[in-house]
Amino acid sequence: MAQRLVIVESPAKAKTIAKYLGSGFKVLASYGHVRDLLPKEGAVDPERDFAMKYAVIDKNKKHLQSIQQAAKQADVLYLATDPDREGEAISWHILELLDKKALAGKAVYRIVFHEITQRAIQEALNHPGQLSMDLVDAYKARRALDYLVGFNLSPLLWKKIRRGLSAGRVQSPALRMIVERELEIEQFQPKEYWTLEAQCQTADQPFTARLIQYQGDKLKQFSIANAQDALAIRENLLKSAQGELRVVRVEKKQRKRNPPPPFITSTLQQEAVRKLGFSAQRTMQIAQQLYEGIDLGGETVGLITYMRTDSTQLATEAVAEIRDLIASLFGQDNLPTTPRTFKTKAKNAQEAHEAIRPTSIHRLPQQVKPYLTLEQFRLYELIWKRTVACQMIHATLDTVVVDLACGAAANLFRATGSTVAHPGFLAVYEEGRDEEGGEHEAGLLPPMQEGQRVHLKDILAHQHFTEPPPRYTEASLVKALEEYGIGRPSTYASIISTLLLREYAVLENKRFKPTYLGRIVNQFLTEHFTRYVDYHFTADLEDQLDAISRGEKPWIGVLREFWMPFKRLVEEKEASVKRSEVTQTPLDERCPECGGQLSIRLGRNGHFIGCANFPECKYTRDLDAPEESLAAEETGPCPKCGGQLQVKTSRYGRFLGCSNYPKCRHIEPLEKPEDTGVLCPKCQAGTLLKRKSRSGKIFYACSTYPKCDYALWNPPVAEPCPQCGWPILTLKTTRRRGTEKVCPQKSCGFSQPLEEAPLAAEA
Repeated sequence: MAQRLVIVESPAKAKTIAKYLGSGFKVLASYGHVRDLLPKEGAVDPERDFAMKYAVIDKNKKHLQSIQQAAKQADVLYLATDPDREGEAISWHILELLDKKALAGKAVYRIVFHEITQRAIQEALNHPGQLSMDLVDAYKARRALDYLVGFNLSPLLWKKIRRGLSAGRVQSPALRMIVERELEIEQFQPKEYWTLEAQCQTADQPFTARLIQYQGDKLKQFSIANAQDALAIRENLLKSAQGELRVVRVEKKQRKRNPPPPFITSTLQQEAVRKLGFSAQRTMQIAQQLYEGIDLGGETVGLITYMRTDSTQLATEAVAEIRDLIASLFGQDNLPTTPRTFKTKAKNAQEAHEAIRPTSIHRLPQQVKPYLTLEQFRLYELIWKRTVACQMIHATLDTVVVDLACGAAANLFRATGSTVAHPGFLAVYEEGRDEEGGEHEAGLLPPMQEGQRVHLKDILAHQHFTEPPPRYTEASLVKALEEYGIGRPSTYASIISTLLLREYAVLENKRFKPTYLGRIVNQFLTEHFTRYVDYHFTADLEDQLDAISRGEKPWIGVLREFWMPFKRLVEEKEASVKRSEVTQTPLDERCPECGGQLSIRLGRNGHFIGCANFPECKYTRDLDAPEESLAAEETGPCPKCGGQLQVKTSRYGRFLGCSNYPKCRHIEPLEKPEDTGVLCPKCQAGTLLKRKSRSGKIFYACSTYPKCDYALWNPPVAEPCPQCGWPILTLKTTRRRGTEKVCPQKSCGFSQPLEEAPLAAEA
């Protein structure tokens, strides 16, 4: 019997597809890429038309050998890797490594499917194609660009800043975004302004109205700039009102709000951050599991379509299925007369396949929940709801604007309100918002008519200050990268993880804050390699890669255009830039020991303040602590040898160490960790201590570490879980759900809103 060999990337995907194909087919996994560029200089040779030297990846050698052996025995070979550039490249690499004699006379096909279902796979087998060398060329150009930047710019960073650093083609502009936002925050000067709000009452319903016009002048944000003016205006208005306001205008409108499009990679990552608290990387890992296949009680099936996509389009049969479900579950009145279509932002038509959707909308989240982990269920439910909502009727909102005169008509207050007349898609899904921007629906107003007088209880003056732009979250950073055209769906998660791994930025309260190291690297790149961290230049380079994948540009030509100016600039900066210019920032402060100039310096263990007269003067101190506090901390004797304890700094932070080091190696923490008093649920011997990670993030760990490695991110509570019996609960706070008591066992899923403390207890 003829054997047909199908090659995919992952073993989970192979297992699912094998069940669909049955006998006569053999499905093997490559476990991702089987070879890559040699990890040393010279792997890309610009002098020989950017010829590349590859090596088989060690961990995948045995998988490649299995494929090579099976290919010899097969009659037909199907390359079924993912439907994108990386997938095309994996298929090309495999084909290049197979024995050409063994393949002689055999049919070799490239098949593509965007969902792992029996119908989709059979359709792909019925319409096989060939490898797209345009996509392969685009992959080679991207890989060569990243290699040339990395192997030329990173060593320069080692020489001028510190060893172990890296610079990347898309990671560097992302770092620039984070640093520039931080500089905006630091340079921001708050500006005071005041607003006045009328507290009104009509019938039994109170409402508020904001002052919009005073003595005939329309008020702008800074029209009332201080407390004195605000209080004077308040007094005048109270005298004019004499306890009531008069309704002079009532305007009622109906407003439509359309549903958001189905998910693409970037919007899925953004919503998973906002609604589920997942990182971009975790989101893609869970989505991969849902795509590759889940065992639903004997039937293994991919639950969602391919998760790396720029397209908002849905297949015609999928739309018909969604519309049928809406009619049956939500009624015909929630279904628009014609299917909704959405304009995609994707520039590359070859890679613009379907949006992310369930492979069958009839697999309701609650039906598949027993077969999924909690994280898988939450992400599947999010995708399912968004997909259903995108084909539902718009939401209809009734909005009311009421203007109220205070004494003379020259003084106007305005009250706005809105109600949902028909929820439409909002019955299923509402899109999350970042803090910056986004409208907020006003509350319900009582019915009012022109000429009606309403009771004025008081006028309140509120002080405000303008606020700086917020730091980026993972969601807003992905959104910004997408808007600038930096990176592609498969790269957003890796960009973020690289910035954190290299310690160029840390996450504080789920927001990116650049480290001093990140600032130094960014400053060096923006000053000396301005063009290559420019947002528009990086986006233009992405467009050129897309043009290569469409067959519109030769890949070698794009590389030549990039390489020569870049190489000349690297050579120039290597010769002209001094390390001290990059790693030292002078301060307006003199050394207390020798009177020399102090500066912020970057050393092996981080940044510190040091004297410019080093090595003659060895004065240093920690950047974050004033000299006086350090002197007080240095006065304690060493309990081991009687020497002097000193504040020292390592790559793990500040600590107290003996001045007689290395003869005496006594060390102790600078700050004692706070004991929560909660017994460790794992070892039942230690208690959970409040500690701080290297990145400054608070966590809770067992006091007996390293004997017990139990740790939590959320504060522990000495209460057993009422659902699974685990000895402790934790307090988890999110913007969406507030503070809850949550079981730390992922398999449990218990959560309970935290009851507010009574006022007497607060006092």
